Amino acid sequence: MRKLPPLNAVRAFEAAARHESFTAAANELCVTVTAISHQVRQLEAILGHRLFERSGRAVVLTAEGHALFPMLRDGFDRMASAFAAIRPPADGDAITVSTTRAFAERWLMPRLARFNAAFPSVVVHIDATEEVRTPGTDGVDLAIRYGRADRAGETSVLFSDRYIAVAASTICPPGARLAIDDVRSRSLLAFRWKNAALDSPAWSAWLAKADHDPGRDFRISWYSEEPLALHAAERGLGPLLCSDALVDEQLRQGTLRRLDGPALAGFAYRLVDAPGAARRKSVTAFIDWLRGEAAAFRAAPRQVMTRAA
Repeated sequence: MRKLPPLNAVRAFEAAARHESFTAAANELCVTVTAISHQVRQLEAILGHRLFERSGRAVVLTAEGHALFPMLRDGFDRMASAFAAIRPPADGDAITVSTTRAFAERWLMPRLARFNAAFPSVVVHIDATEEVRTPGTDGVDLAIRYGRADRAGETSVLFSDRYIAVAASTICPPGARLAIDDVRSRSLLAFRWKNAALDSPAWSAWLAKADHDPGRDFRISWYSEEPLALHAAERGLGPLLCSDALVDEQLRQGTLRRLDGPALAGFAYRLVDAPGAARRKSVTAFIDWLRGEAAAFRAAPRQVMTRAA
């Protein structure tokens, strides 16, 4: 027979440790902050150790709390995955995929009709957010994340991208080659990612590799979100340095044109699955389809570099 502390006390500690806040834990569990505090104190009394150091409203895990938290978090994750694997979806055979707004809008959605045609009974929900959702625990089945390809524990790398300079065809002079000086009268468009761990594409690096003086008087117009900058480029507000994966369709259609210059190394799009979860058939079908689409994208001809990166 297992000797376990009260489940409510364990849940209260896990939520408070995950959020680093009693208030956020109370909101998640639909109880009062006083109840969270009481349940944490109850668990501390049972274990004989303080689990949090309290400083005003802030709470910080003690050494014992740090040792306990990851094991409890992983345990709740596995329980959530086990229940999700056998619980019928609330709206039938549905799956939820979390990814960034830019990737959902620019790469996934243009291809999604093919999945719908192949699997008409499966409903796909797209959770477009810059927040990191954890499959199996945050109401999502799969996540497509963007970042470095060497992250441990990820399911698979779909493909890597490159940063190229593009401009709307409406502001480009006719001709097979297009130099940045051809659109010199426009501001260079740029954006900043909310993920501080990744460096947004930098015009200074592109200009240096293109043998331009990065110190030249180029005006830069900043956007707080990548999709806004992409829309601005399409409307002819200026050239944009962006992922080739996100403008592939527009380049093929001719609404955007590639500027003569280098392609800078980007990052990887990675498929993240719930760890150790028994997959539903609909999830497996989407994963297989997504990998097939990614393989086709990798194999398709992409815009040829005109200078070495």
